[in-house]
Amino acid sequence: MERPRRDDVLDLDVDDLAFGGAGVARLDRFVVFARDTAPGDHARVRVTKSRRRFAEADLVEVLRPGPDRVPPPCPYVPRCGGCRLQHVAYDAALAAKRDQVVEHLARIGHLEGIDVRDPDPALEPFRYRNKMEYSASRGPGGELLLGFHERGRWDRVVDIGVCLLATELGDAVRETVRAWAVGEAIAPYDQRAQTGTLRHVVVREGIATGQVLVSVVTAPGAEEVVDRLAAPLTAAHPEVVGLLHSVNDGVAEATGGLPTRVVTGRDWIEERVAGVTLRLSAGTFFQTNTRMTDQLYARAAEAAGLDGTQVLYDLFSGVGSIGIAMAAGAREVVAIEIVPEAVEDAERNARANGVANHTALCGDVGVVLRERRGELPPPDVAIVDPPRAGLSGRAVRRILELAPPVLVYVSCQPATFADNAAKFVEGGYVLEWVRPVDMFPQTPHIEAVARFTRDPAAPPYERRR
Repeated sequence: MERPRRDDVLDLDVDDLAFGGAGVARLDRFVVFARDTAPGDHARVRVTKSRRRFAEADLVEVLRPGPDRVPPPCPYVPRCGGCRLQHVAYDAALAAKRDQVVEHLARIGHLEGIDVRDPDPALEPFRYRNKMEYSASRGPGGELLLGFHERGRWDRVVDIGVCLLATELGDAVRETVRAWAVGEAIAPYDQRAQTGTLRHVVVREGIATGQVLVSVVTAPGAEEVVDRLAAPLTAAHPEVVGLLHSVNDGVAEATGGLPTRVVTGRDWIEERVAGVTLRLSAGTFFQTNTRMTDQLYARAAEAAGLDGTQVLYDLFSGVGSIGIAMAAGAREVVAIEIVPEAVEDAERNARANGVANHTALCGDVGVVLRERRGELPPPDVAIVDPPRAGLSGRAVRRILELAPPVLVYVSCQPATFADNAAKFVEGGYVLEWVRPVDMFPQTPHIEAVARFTRDPAAPPYERRR
């Protein structure tokens, strides 16, 4: 058939879901990725991009809904860029996420026949996020918009009244900040014109502790007006343990790594997960779904198989949560993290939980493993929990040189995991199994825990290069 062109309108049958949440339809051998469609839909779509082998399209009309299409409960779908799978029945979305892990392992990693197990479903399909970042923008009449960027637009914000991924407390805190901003007549930031004051509001919660930390990001010169938020915020929400003020005088839309002061209270909250209490500073990473983090760590412990005799390396350790949670089953834990604030939290968290066999080191994983080689006890088990970009080539090489008998990989991105997995298999490891864990219902994202074991017959990695 002739390749579709931009703005062509097509009637298609949707067969599957692609990674990213778009429906997959086929015209002969030509693939069309159609946003906001569900498997089984017969849909009319408009082509937005056309390439040699595939096209992207937006939904115009559902001509006949498929069995897996459900009405999205959120009124902001599909304008908001946050949730992309609310229109797909949960069981179907979960099955598609597992299939995407299998597909990425085969297509990117060239790893066929891997034991990819049934995913652990989310305990809560909504109201599960412990951290929300809201963007401020100027509406058509100059009014404050506080919410999320419109899908595909950097310069438009969808004003949010109720977010079904936030907790009810988090929603209420955001609205209190909104009322303060409106009452003080604070100009919302205009990203296109680069004028205005209020840029972002960040609400972070300890789900198990009920503690809330609020960060307000503004352009320079808003110290006095932000100070006046402290009284109404803490009066309305006694759960708020700290109000922070960050100043962003640059072009980039950033909420972290900025000059920050404590307006009232403190700059950290506590959270409880996997039997340990954690201190989380404002800028440190932590899983955004607290209750599913218990399940994720349980799967990581299953993969590690600790019996009290092993040395455990916790790489990309963040605030130390995985290693501290598993410390009782290990002889010694060595945690490595590049963010100094997170390392400080890890040290505090180990002490606070009475964990004496935990050592936290600050630095790039690849560099620390090279520089401290020979000083640190060799690992029996290594756990890696890298960012979305996966492990760098250097980090992979250092881990292969360490050659821990068991390697546990906690993945938040199937494509980078598949690429890393292929390198570990090439370096002498066997990928025994993968267990997806749905930390992010209503979105295309999927977490996974994988267990690798080193083939005893594999030669040392240094001799293979």
